[in-house]
Amino acid sequence: MTAFKPLYDKGHLAIVQAAGSPDTTRSHFDAQDYMESGTPGVKVTADGWLNRALQAEILTGKPTAFRAVALGTQVPRTLQGKIPAIAVSNLADFSVAGKGPQASPISNAFQAMYDESTDAVLHGTGQETFEAVKMLKSADPAKYQPAAGVVYPNTAFGNSMKQVAQLMKANLGVEAAFSDIGGWDTHQNQGNVNGQLANRLKEFSETIAAFWRDMGDDAENVTLVTMSEFGRTARQNGTGGTDHGHANVMFVLGGRVKGGKVYGKWPGLANEQLNEGRDLTVTTDFRRVLGEATYKTLGARNLEMVFPGARVSPSEFLNLSQV
Repeated sequence: MTAFKPLYDKGHLAIVQAAGSPDTTRSHFDAQDYMESGTPGVKVTADGWLNRALQAEILTGKPTAFRAVALGTQVPRTLQGKIPAIAVSNLADFSVAGKGPQASPISNAFQAMYDESTDAVLHGTGQETFEAVKMLKSADPAKYQPAAGVVYPNTAFGNSMKQVAQLMKANLGVEAAFSDIGGWDTHQNQGNVNGQLANRLKEFSETIAAFWRDMGDDAENVTLVTMSEFGRTARQNGTGGTDHGHANVMFVLGGRVKGGKVYGKWPGLANEQLNEGRDLTVTTDFRRVLGEATYKTLGARNLEMVFPGARVSPSEFLNLSQV
């Protein structure tokens, strides 16, 4: 993760240790669901915390079709809700023709957009969808070049974050963007400084560092938060892996972030300090970190709406931001 060191040294990157969910599940499905819904332990929540954060925001102008966007084949749970959100798999294929460079009747375009197969370029709602297509076409995504000297890893995550930067720099009104990276389920043969986990961490950090450099001066207006549904176990298992732990680390990167510092209480690695004798114990609820980002970046003051029942209040913020 050497790509993160300059960001940390320059005060842009903050580290929140021992962060995670108060729910104790070891189910990937449930833990992911709780992380995206923002309601650990509650399975009936219909929408995502980031969508509710946008609902709680006080708007100063008319939102665009790209207000909430996910890079992928479908809108993730975290962006589902009352605020329209769209999913884009590949900006180069995103055109008024529906998919690809060949022109076709607009009726065919909408048929392609609403196709529920994984091949669909975009899932959204009628008017937002059409507006998004027109806006992006005018931005001419096929000709995008990252900032001088910036090279993204040639991976799905690298390409995804490059497209997030592209959308933001095109001034399309993006307020919330989502991307994800998989491959962390290292139950066996994880490796150490080389291996599965090291490769993921390298790709993860190099992609985010490239995104930050690519955004240039506009990075001052960005807050990027990373999170995972699980941490690692404190010891490796019998097959050389660590997974389905409890607390993990969150990274917060931004122009207004008070970085160059590690936040949160360290719980310790002694046997009696571990969760269930095997994992790092959670000392910072992930909603405190997301709540502060929501409050200070989006200006959403109704945190009870964003994280119902969590009792997240400004008095409990870690003060990661200068705002």
